[in-house]
Amino acid sequence: MTTHLFDLSHTLAAPLLENTEYPWEALDGLSAFLYQLGENLPADEYDQLQPGIWVAKDAKVAPTALLSAPCIIGHGAEVRHCAFIRGSALVGDGAVVGNSVELKNCILFDKAQVPHFNYVGDSVLGYKAHLGAGSVTSNLKSDKSLVQIKAEGQVLDTGRKKLGALVGDEAEVGCNSVLCPGSVLGRGCQVYPTSCVRGLVPAGHIFKAPGNLVKRV
Repeated sequence: MTTHLFDLSHTLAAPLLENTEYPWEALDGLSAFLYQLGENLPADEYDQLQPGIWVAKDAKVAPTALLSAPCIIGHGAEVRHCAFIRGSALVGDGAVVGNSVELKNCILFDKAQVPHFNYVGDSVLGYKAHLGAGSVTSNLKSDKSLVQIKAEGQVLDTGRKKLGALVGDEAEVGCNSVLCPGSVLGRGCQVYPTSCVRGLVPAGHIFKAPGNLVKRV
């Protein structure tokens, strides 16, 4: 599933993800990976602002943003006003983390965009993936049970109490949508605004409503 969703040439997390069958397997080791990766980033390209926090010299980070270790902000990325990065976050080259956005234990591939009032937790967002204003990843079930992924007639046990969404390359999520725990969005799919998404949206499809999927043309 990892390589079905993501082109690993567009993230510094490739060494972590390429050893996984399913992307969520990388989340447990993300914190340690970021510390190790950060210590080996070129000093002429990245500033270490605090222990465990590395920011590319050409990135833009608003003075009101809060960065917590470990995190890495890539080349040309933008972290805007009042963004809250709680830690264990990799923000790829050219990615956008917008005003009042919260990130926690997640990977944003290069040029991913979460520009307005988004929450992204325990999730992976692929290359050029985009969450519309107010869209969030819900990463904890109401009964606190372990998250399962239901896709194509299979039920996959993730073994994780917290798991948000796996959003494939160039997927588009409409404003004020909720991606329920364990949601999987295939490459190039679209989600209508104000949707509540569960399970799998196949690559190249449009999610209009639960049970109403159409293939993009």
